[in-house]
Amino acid sequence: MSNFVSPEWVNQKVNSANIVIFDCRFSLAEPSKGYELYKNDHIEGAIYADLDQHLSSTVSTHGGRHPLPSVNILSQFFSRCGVDQEKIVVAYDDQSGSMAARLWWILKYLGHDNVYVMQGGYTHYKEKGYVISSKMPVEKPAHFTPKVRDDMLKNKDDVLREMKNDGTLIVDAREFKRYIGKIEPIDHKAGHIPNAINIPWESHMQEPGWWKSRQDLQSMYDGMNGKKPVIVYCGSGVTACVNILAMDEAGITNKALYAGSWSDWISYDENPIINEAAE
Repeated sequence: MSNFVSPEWVNQKVNSANIVIFDCRFSLAEPSKGYELYKNDHIEGAIYADLDQHLSSTVSTHGGRHPLPSVNILSQFFSRCGVDQEKIVVAYDDQSGSMAARLWWILKYLGHDNVYVMQGGYTHYKEKGYVISSKMPVEKPAHFTPKVRDDMLKNKDDVLREMKNDGTLIVDAREFKRYIGKIEPIDHKAGHIPNAINIPWESHMQEPGWWKSRQDLQSMYDGMNGKKPVIVYCGSGVTACVNILAMDEAGITNKALYAGSWSDWISYDENPIINEAAE
C-alpha cells in the first residue's frame, strides 16, 4: 500500500464520514500565511493543521525550532479533529509535501497507520476544478488512542552515540549548501553532524509537489534497504519527514527521526560539527 493518494481520489472522498483531511499549508517565512490561505479556500471539509500551533510545541533553549508536542497534546488535537483508529487521514500542503509529511510522521509515530499524503498539492487540486470551500468545517470530536512507537524518535544523546557507530547511517535532509556549511539562512551555526551523509529532501520529488514513483524511490535507496538503522535530521525536524516517508515508500523499515535536528544539535556548545566550507 502506498503512502500517497491522488487528488482525484481525494475529490471523490471529500464527503466520506470515515475520512479526515488536514490542510497543512505553511510558510516558514510568514507563519500566519498558511492559515490566511486556508480561510480563503481549502478542500471541502479540510481541517487546518498549523505547523507552529498544532504540530510543534513551544521553543525553549533546547529541542530545536519545532519541538514535538507531548503525546497527550497531540492526542487531544487529533481527538478534537475527529481522528480515531478507524479514520483514514489525508494531509496536503503547497510545500511539496514537506508540511504534510510532518503530520504523516506524527500519526505514524502515534501508531495510526491509515494516513496518506496527497500528491500534487493544493494548487493542483484547485486548478483541476475539484471541490473547494471557504466554510470552516464543523468539528466532530472522536477519541484518539495513541500507541506510541518509541523506536521512530531519536534525541541528541542517541545521535551522539550512533554517529560513532559504523552500523548506523545518519542522513542530513537539508540542501547541499547548508549541509557543507556554505550557507546557513536560519540557524546560528553552519555545517552538519559528523559522519552524516546528505540526501536533500527535495531530491524525492520529480517536480514540486509530485513525489517520485515507488520504483524510483527504491532505486534511490537501493543498497541501503535493511542494511543499517537510519537516523534522519534536517533543520528542525520538518523536511526530514519527507525523507522518512520516501524511505518508507521504498521499503526501508529501520528509520527514525531526530526531531530536534540541527537547531537542537547546535544548542549544545559541546556538540561537534563539521563545516566543510570553513575548512
